Amino acid sequence: MVTNIVSQRLSPYQTCMTDSASNPPRPTASAVIVAAGRGTRVGGKIPKQYKALCGEAVLTRTIRAFDRHPAVAEIIVVRHADDGALFEAACPETETLLVDVLGGATRDASVQAGLAAAGYDLVLIHDAARPLVSAAVIDGVLAALVDHDGAAPGLAVTDALWRGATEVDGTEDRTGLWRAQTPQGFHRAAILAAHAVHPGGAADDVEVARASGLRVAITPGDEANLKLTRPEDFARAAKMMETPPMDIRTGNGFDVHRFGPGDHVMLCGISVPHERGLQGHSDADVALHTVTDAIYGALAEGDIGTHFPPSDPQWKGAASHVFLTHAVEMAAARGFTLAHADLTLICERPKIGPHAGAMRAELARLLRVDLERVSVKATTSERLGFTGREEGIAAMATVTLVAT
Repeated sequence: MVTNIVSQRLSPYQTCMTDSASNPPRPTASAVIVAAGRGTRVGGKIPKQYKALCGEAVLTRTIRAFDRHPAVAEIIVVRHADDGALFEAACPETETLLVDVLGGATRDASVQAGLAAAGYDLVLIHDAARPLVSAAVIDGVLAALVDHDGAAPGLAVTDALWRGATEVDGTEDRTGLWRAQTPQGFHRAAILAAHAVHPGGAADDVEVARASGLRVAITPGDEANLKLTRPEDFARAAKMMETPPMDIRTGNGFDVHRFGPGDHVMLCGISVPHERGLQGHSDADVALHTVTDAIYGALAEGDIGTHFPPSDPQWKGAASHVFLTHAVEMAAARGFTLAHADLTLICERPKIGPHAGAMRAELARLLRVDLERVSVKATTSERLGFTGREEGIAAMATVTLVAT
């Protein structure tokens, strides 16, 4: 069993940076993809690693997962002697050095063949039938190798465990039990030495390592990193690939404008009568400025001043809906829909309540969303601070963007 759950820390490849902090990390690990098995439980005429998953061979997708990772310097595929043509057909174009070696009669022998061909101190031993491994899973393994002999991703067992054949004969305590995944990472010399003295027949390389007294850390696994073993696993993997990752962004905005001469204030695009006006380079609509900044924040695109510099005279006295429209269109161009906007105005006067409905309706129109997705409310600061002294109006807003 793997032991020692660890959190993310500095990866070995991150400690080998070039002199310039702006340069990418140097690759420092060999990926050994074990692909010599026959995969008979899946059925069919060819081994499962060469079967199609959403139009591409499983092995193709597995190789690509490691080719994309900046720590991987070389990819070594351990294949069966009979699979030369299948391997050639499954090989994608890679930026990483890709070589194949012949496996042995057992998994242990195949792993040793891959390790013998590896040229780096850190090795990642991975099942070819796990094509959906993520960069985060690989990162976790590499990070743990900073202070462990080995590391492997795992998922805690959460289901009840039974014993029995056709009837339940008993139960097992699931405390401390994990579902092992790959890649399983090691320092090459240590795992080679462990394999050299192991009698064979191990379930995985963690078992081999622990038999030689190596310390193996458990790193975060991933439900998507499933091993394709049965026909239904292909359907499950395909379903995962059809579902894009959820991208939800939250942005906050805050703005303040002072009072000056005037007979009204602009709030959410609505003219509200008041004995003073708000001062600013544009029309000083503190509400629209705040919501605009919240959208820019969710997109990580700076603020209004980034896109509409106050030093630019063309924006002198501009209607603030111009800024908000720009932010809304930028979000749409990036593939986001605004799910909700919540605006709070902070002032003693003018009283917002009589105008809140009109403000909310206009803000929803400008945001191009249904009214139910927009909230406009107000509060005072109990006569405290600059808003309490009626020197100006402050506003704060939160928006939520969802990738569509």
